[in-house]
Amino acid sequence: MLNGRVSGGLARIALFVVLFMVLSILLAGVLAGAGISLEGRERLLATSIALLAAVVVGAALLHWLDDRSPAALGFPLNAAGAKELGLGTGIGVAGLAIAAVVLLALGKLAYGPDGGAAGTWVTIVAGDFALFLVAAASEEAMFRGYPFQVMAQRFGPAVATVVTSIAFAFAHGQNPNVTVFGLVNIFLAGVLLAIAYLKTLSLWFATGVHVGWNWAMASLFDLPVSGIPWFDTPLYEPVVGTPAWLTGGAFGPEAGLVGTIGFGLALLAVLRLRSVRIAESTSALRPLALANATPNGWNTADGGNITPATYDDRVESSTGEGGRTDG
Repeated sequence: MLNGRVSGGLARIALFVVLFMVLSILLAGVLAGAGISLEGRERLLATSIALLAAVVVGAALLHWLDDRSPAALGFPLNAAGAKELGLGTGIGVAGLAIAAVVLLALGKLAYGPDGGAAGTWVTIVAGDFALFLVAAASEEAMFRGYPFQVMAQRFGPAVATVVTSIAFAFAHGQNPNVTVFGLVNIFLAGVLLAIAYLKTLSLWFATGVHVGWNWAMASLFDLPVSGIPWFDTPLYEPVVGTPAWLTGGAFGPEAGLVGTIGFGLALLAVLRLRSVRIAESTSALRPLALANATPNGWNTADGGNITPATYDDRVESSTGEGGRTDG
């Protein structure tokens, strides 16, 4: 027990799931009671319910059970978070863009003219980014939020990464035109996003990688995103070739070898870029997964490395009197 409260890892995760489901149902009831019906691409706005529920419940449990600030969940409202969101978005866009360029170079992707105007293009692309940002933040709060962080703390980052990546793939199992290759790549995407979180302890950064990939795929390149056909960018229309194991077919690049390549290159960027690291302001929040963050993420703001001894001193000093690092 933690000061007489729940301490077991599985018990804390179960409590999160129960409270998350209850709050989600209540919020969905409010939406339905207001007569709000979301159709087509606007369905992504419904993910704001899951985002709100996951953040509220995760932050409450962090405060109640773990004596952490709500910001320790991974969405601090500071300059570091804004920079991490921007950097992650750039990595996600670049990974998908490389996958699309490979298809273009192989003659497996071409574009023809479509209706619309430049002003309409700007409006739709900007609106799509907002929709995908909410959806990505929602999935990160659920799959790399409190349950992931408790698993990383109690059972290690490898277990947390594998379990949540399987769950992430399973959650996409009913998407239109899904394939086995697509689910394998979605699992790899889960691994990428888990490592993105562990390198920075920032859900802003993981959300950036996530939204950058999805937004570039559906909006900039007008391709199906995880089999969802709700998006249509004006001015140009894609023609995707075969074989599906290469291009992804109707599910989109995530069901093809080009998706594997894109995820792999994005993961390489996350692992190798010196700018992908834990911010000083983040480590001061004592996130649950701090002791399990990847060693390359132990960087100070001036670029110096935190040695294990320095890390132990920092955690001890940041907990303060009565503080805990074992959750």
